[in-house]
Amino acid sequence: MFGLSELVIILIVVVAVLAVRKLPELTRSAGKSARILKAEARAARDPDEPGTPRVVQGETVEREDPGTGSGSGTGTRG
Repeated sequence: MFGLSELVIILIVVVAVLAVRKLPELTRSAGKSARILKAEARAARDPDEPGTPRVVQGETVEREDPGTGSGSGTGTRG
């Protein structure tokens, strides 16, 4: 019979064969994630370095009534 190590090797081979089509996409995604993580870590270490993303505090602005869609029925419907 098969032992545990042989079953694990067979399982890895089966997964590799089935996942061959998705492998380039997965490696690209992992590379993007690593670059983003590296950039964020660098920005957190040195916030005064030029070119690093900065958080800009905003304020909430109340929306004025645009006059449309209020249901007041200013137009005529027949």
